[in-house]
Amino acid sequence: MSVTDLRGLLPALAAEPALASLLGRREAALAVPEAARAPALAGLSAASDRRPILVAVPTRTEAERLEADLAAILGPGEAELFPAWETLPLERVSPTTETMGRRLRVLHRLGRAGSAPAVVVAQARALTQGVDPSAA
Repeated sequence: MSVTDLRGLLPALAAEPALASLLGRREAALAVPEAARAPALAGLSAASDRRPILVAVPTRTEAERLEADLAAILGPGEAELFPAWETLPLERVSPTTETMGRRLRVLHRLGRAGSAPAVVVAQARALTQGVDPSAA
């Protein structure tokens, strides 16, 4: 499956006044329709010197879709999905090796100077699940 390259949109997105008004603020809110979520986040990422921007969404499907949309705008490796475990905490079943690998890859990138992605997208549940501090 090929990903469309939309990196040419970044300068226009970064210059959007509504996004520029968010820069440097400790707290801010901006209402964005779902269809414009990825372009708005990509523009905010391009205009900001903060890295990464963490985005929490309710479901795995939304997280996967947003990560793919961001990758098309920001370029390869600039958006990462931090997936949730597929298992419940007290189940005697381990998560899949793919999920473990994806989580470790994101943590590794966050722990290395200069290698952090521009945006990390996570299902809200993934942010509540424990992480071994020595994993990164």
